[in-house]
Amino acid sequence: MRKILVVDDNDINREILCQILNDEYEIFEAADGQEALDIMNKQHENISAVLLDLVMPVMNGYKVLEHMHADAFLSKIPVIVATGDDAEDAEMQALTLGAHDFIVKPYKPAIIKQRLRNTINFRETAAFVNAVERDELTGLYSKEFFYRKAESIIRDHEDQDYDIVCGDIERFKLVNELFGVKMGNQLLQNVAQALKTQMGEHGICGRIGSDLFACLIKRRSEYSSDTFSFITDSIDKLPITITINVSYGIYQIDDKTLPVSIMCDRALMACNSVKGIYDINYAFYDNKFMENLRAEQVIIDNMKSALTDRQFLVYYQPKYDLSIEKPAGAEALVRWIHPELGFMPPNDFIPLFERNGFITDLDIYVWDTACRDMSDWIKAGHQPIPISVNVSRADIYNPNLTVILLDLIKKYNLKPEYLHLEITETAYTESSAQLINIVNQLKALGFIIEMDDFGSGYSSLNMLAEISIDILKLDRGFIQNEMTNEKSKGILNFVVGLAKWLKLPIVAEGVETKEQLQTLKTLGCEYVQGYYYAKPMPKAEFEKHVWGE
Repeated sequence: MRKILVVDDNDINREILCQILNDEYEIFEAADGQEALDIMNKQHENISAVLLDLVMPVMNGYKVLEHMHADAFLSKIPVIVATGDDAEDAEMQALTLGAHDFIVKPYKPAIIKQRLRNTINFRETAAFVNAVERDELTGLYSKEFFYRKAESIIRDHEDQDYDIVCGDIERFKLVNELFGVKMGNQLLQNVAQALKTQMGEHGICGRIGSDLFACLIKRRSEYSSDTFSFITDSIDKLPITITINVSYGIYQIDDKTLPVSIMCDRALMACNSVKGIYDINYAFYDNKFMENLRAEQVIIDNMKSALTDRQFLVYYQPKYDLSIEKPAGAEALVRWIHPELGFMPPNDFIPLFERNGFITDLDIYVWDTACRDMSDWIKAGHQPIPISVNVSRADIYNPNLTVILLDLIKKYNLKPEYLHLEITETAYTESSAQLINIVNQLKALGFIIEMDDFGSGYSSLNMLAEISIDILKLDRGFIQNEMTNEKSKGILNFVVGLAKWLKLPIVAEGVETKEQLQTLKTLGCEYVQGYYYAKPMPKAEFEKHVWGE
C-alpha cells in the first residue's frame, strides 16, 4: 500500500483527509511544516505524495516547498497543495515552488482521490521513462529500472510471495587484472545469460553493480548449493585458470512496503556473510544482519571522537631474530579501548574503517605514535629498533602519502629505514600500477617495504616479480596450516627457498608452538613473530620486555 503524508495544523482537516484516503493509502500525519520535513527526511523513499496545507505555525507550506525543492531526495516527492486560500497568487506561488497540483478546501472526496492517483501515476510513469532500461554490457535490466520494475510487480501482485536473490562474483577484479577486461566482460555476460535463462522464467533479473546481480523471483520452497550450479557451469566454459566463485544472498520478502533497493541491500548482507567460505555459497537474510549493521553504526558514530580523545592505543608485538633469539624489531598494532563499551576487537572495526575510508586517518595516527615512540627510545639511549606499520589499500591512493611519511620522519628526526611499511597483495590486486609506483617512490626515499600475509592469495608471486620488496612476512594461517603433514611442510620449504633465492629476509607470523619454531629454524627462516615469544603489548610493557625497564 502506497504511503501519503498529510500536513495540516487543523486536526479536523487531517481527520477528514484520513477518512477519505485510508482505504487506498497508508497515512503519515504532520501538524506543521517542520514536523513534515522531519518525517520526509526519514521516510522519503516510502512516501508517494504529500498533501500540504499552506498556512501553518512553526513553518508554513511555502517554506516546506522551498526546503523540498533544494533537496535532491525530497524534490522527487510530488506535492498537492490543499488550502482554503483560493487566491490566484497563492496558487501561482505554490506551483512556482514546485507543487504539482492545487486543491481548494472544502474537500471533494472523488476529486481529491483522482488528482492524487493522477499525480502519483504521472510521477511513477516519468520515473520509468527516465530510467535506462537495459544494462548495455549484459542485456539485463539496469539497476534503477530493475528496482522500479520489481516494485511494480510486487505492488500489482499482493497475494504472491517473492524472493530477492543477489549474486556477487568473488575476486572479479582479479580476473580483469590477470586475464584482461575483455575476459572480465565475457565473464559478466556468461553469468547474465545464465541468470536470464534460468531465473528469467520465474521473474526478472538486473545488474545492480560492477559484479553484482539481482533477481526477483516467485517464492521457492527450498534452496541448495545445486540451485545455482547453472552459474558455475557458465563460468567453467571460460578459459580462466583460477577458481571463480559466486556467493548468493536471499531475502524472502516479508515486508512488501520496503523499497526494492533496501530488499537488495538485505540480500547482499546475506551474500557477504558467505563470501570466501569454501563449501557454502548462499545464505538467507535474517535480523542478525541488521543487528550487525546497527553495531557498525555505533562504531561509525564513535570513531572520530575516539581518535580525538586518543582512545586508540598502539601496541607492539616483537619480532625475534632466531640467530640470537632476541627482539630485532616490532609491529605496531592498534587497539581501541572505549570508555563505555570497553575493549573493541580489531576485527570489528578495522574492516569497517577500510570500507568507509577512515582507515587512512587511523593509519596516520598509528604512524605518528610509532615514530614518536621510536624517537623517545633513541633519546633514552637505546639502539634504534625498526617498527613495522600497516599501509592500507586506501593509503596507496592518497596523493600525499609520501609527503605525510616524510614529514613524520623529519618531525621526529628519524631515519626512513627505521619505519617499515607493510603492504598486502589486496592493494596489488586492485591497482598494481599504482602500488608499483608508490613502492618505487618510498624505496627511493629510504623506507623499508614489507610484503605482509605472503601466501594468503593468488597474486603473491606476481607481486614478487613486479614489486621491489625488502622483507617477506609469511601469513599466520599459512604457517599454521602448512605444518600439519609432510607434504604441507614441503610447500613451506619451497616458499622459504624461493625467498632465499630472491635474497629476501623472512618473518614468519603467528608462531605459537615450539614445533612450529623448530620447523622454521630447520628451514632457515630468520625472524619470527607470535605468541610463542610475545603477545602485542602496550608501550611500557614492550620497553620492559625488550630493554628490561
